[in-house]
Amino acid sequence: PPPRVGSFPPAGCAPCWPDPKVKPRLVESQKTVRMISLGCPKNLVDSEVMLGLLRKKGWIPSTGEEADVVVINTCGFIREAQEESIETILSMISAKEEGRFQKIVVTGCLPQRFGKQLIRELPEVDLFLGTGEFHRIADHLESSRLGGRGSIHPVARPEYLYDHRTPRLLSSPPGWGYIKISEGCNNRCSYCTIPRIRGKLRSRTLTSIVREAEKMVSLGIREINLIAQDTTAYGRDLDHGTSLPGLLRKLIRIDGLEWIRLLYTHPRHITAEFIALMAEEKKICKYLDLPLQHIDDRILQAMNRRISSREIHDLLDRLREKIPGIVLRTSLMVGFPGETDRRFRQLVDFVRKTQFERLGVFRYSREEGTRAAGLPGQISEPVKARRYQRIMALQKRISLRQQKGLIGRRLPVLVERPGRSSGVLWEGRTPGQAPEVDGLTFLTKGRCRPGEIVKAVITEATAYDLYGWVVDSSQSPLD
Repeated sequence: PPPRVGSFPPAGCAPCWPDPKVKPRLVESQKTVRMISLGCPKNLVDSEVMLGLLRKKGWIPSTGEEADVVVINTCGFIREAQEESIETILSMISAKEEGRFQKIVVTGCLPQRFGKQLIRELPEVDLFLGTGEFHRIADHLESSRLGGRGSIHPVARPEYLYDHRTPRLLSSPPGWGYIKISEGCNNRCSYCTIPRIRGKLRSRTLTSIVREAEKMVSLGIREINLIAQDTTAYGRDLDHGTSLPGLLRKLIRIDGLEWIRLLYTHPRHITAEFIALMAEEKKICKYLDLPLQHIDDRILQAMNRRISSREIHDLLDRLREKIPGIVLRTSLMVGFPGETDRRFRQLVDFVRKTQFERLGVFRYSREEGTRAAGLPGQISEPVKARRYQRIMALQKRISLRQQKGLIGRRLPVLVERPGRSSGVLWEGRTPGQAPEVDGLTFLTKGRCRPGEIVKAVITEATAYDLYGWVVDSSQSPLD
């Protein structure tokens, strides 16, 4: 997904737990903090945790452009994300020089990966916190040592894992939220820096995740999106046979929880048990985020994806056979070392024949310290750009055809907010639209309220968005 920039908490966000009724009393000595969260939803959860921890210590989240402290939670996964993070930091340094902030704190993936380099090149930053140290942010801000510029606290081997007892300030619109079920990754894809940044797989307990979900539902959450570096690897590091299907069976029993969505699944780890459960259970959205990266066997092998082209085709056939109407989202990578014109054409043919409902493309980023960085056959940036554009143009045509096929159908829509454009009363999403990475459903007629699930008839469609009228506000689940 594209980098996410925002100040928290936005209007209408859910309250912090464990007790949303308890709010810190504003006194003259209290400080304000502005949070800017970049990157993926997993980073966003970390930002929400930091705000919850700070709020518990009496810090007041700022919704404006000024605050005592600005915290920038960075992404450092690929070059484009690194550049976005650096640009944001430089912008906040200028704002600090203008007197809008007293201190700048940079957290997350970027300082974890490039800590020593950052402290040399960005002395204006007062504090750097790595991915295993961000949960101590309140202690660091209250420490008198923060007065010295350039303090850095990365963690060589991140081990922190939040749980249901951790304060967290939700920033999502009413009705939905993320739950991070594990941290770290053991897959060791050859192009990926995540194991070095986030550490090894660390799964939360079933009990902790279920209790967090119950708290979220008590705050009005109707849809929970399960996230991790690899959600299908959940529980492999725990005893007693803990698994993703076992977790889903627990979550399904929660009264008031209507939609459960799976993001960041690995194709190698999709089991028959998981497919059967998704097919049977109405609460599990018939939507699967399944990053495939490529379809050529040599490229897949060089990526260390541990799955073959034939296995991918077989998996897609089983998913569509066992789960009629499933919405499949994938991510592909173009320009990986050794991607010849023939191998790229094979990828294009795969996209054309498979007809994914949702598809995103990344251009390979040569990251220092990864095995792929040393592979022969590196591809030039102009070639990567042309290949990116070709697949995106193809997918836009496919998506438009898929979207138009929904016109006339009645679909459940989770209402997120009032409309922000002319003629639109409400904005929401169907079960086939994941938050932040897919399009929206714009409702132009009907009465409803944020956080409510309504029935809507689809009247128009573009390549990525839907338009419709509310026809029933009985808060129907997935029908």
